[in-house]
Amino acid sequence: MSGSINKTDKLDVRGLNRLQRSGTLPTVWIPPRELRDARELPRTRMVLVRQRTRLKNRIHVNLAKYGLKTGGVSDLFGVRGRRIIAECLSELPSETRYATQSLIEELDHLQARIDDLEGRMAELFGEIKALELIKTLPGVAFILGVVILTEVGDVERFPSASPLASYTGMTPRVHASGGHVRYGRTRPDVNHYLKWAYAEAANAVMIHRRRHPQRHVSRLYERVIRRRGHQKAIGAVGRHLAEATYWMLTKGEPYRDPGMKQEVESKREA
Repeated sequence: MSGSINKTDKLDVRGLNRLQRSGTLPTVWIPPRELRDARELPRTRMVLVRQRTRLKNRIHVNLAKYGLKTGGVSDLFGVRGRRIIAECLSELPSETRYATQSLIEELDHLQARIDDLEGRMAELFGEIKALELIKTLPGVAFILGVVILTEVGDVERFPSASPLASYTGMTPRVHASGGHVRYGRTRPDVNHYLKWAYAEAANAVMIHRRRHPQRHVSRLYERVIRRRGHQKAIGAVGRHLAEATYWMLTKGEPYRDPGMKQEVESKREA
């Protein structure tokens, strides 16, 4: 810390003492016990959903090994998809059929646990005003809203919207020297739960941008993807949503689309 060649506890204490006297000693926000407890519900759900995805992928692999066609449905594990799987099981060899049936049973059990978690989350977070504000963000519904609410915690710990966007991992690294500015990858030391949530919301915006072309996030994605590609566009949309979250929670107001505001002002001028 002090830039010294030697490192001892005594030297470390002196360096910390200098930082403390100058008011530059970094501080860490520790969430209260209640918030840490509530976070375990969405975090555990993420773990189970990843396991569910692995099980589904394994079932797909077992069917594909023997060239069994499962097309014609958008969700192989929905009602129609399950009928297709049942028909395919009869064409599998005995041991592969047994293994695939075991995977399906484990998948059903896992889905029941996920449903229980989501029901408990609905009971715990159903009446929170801040969650209703967050759900007004484009691409954010109940699950992502709960993740954002619990991981952001006390929004007052952020001095402005930019630090919150950086904390979520939606801000790229900046290398500026001699009048040249280059933006690199995002930092690894961020809140990965928030990064996932805002990336998921940005991908939802990307999927539905044709339905809502007038939205600011849809225009932002289209503008950035033409110049920088899909990943940069997702990052730009995610950063906008993260910064909007700060202002929404600070002011206690729902999301207001900047594109719609500009459109209303242009109509008034006309």
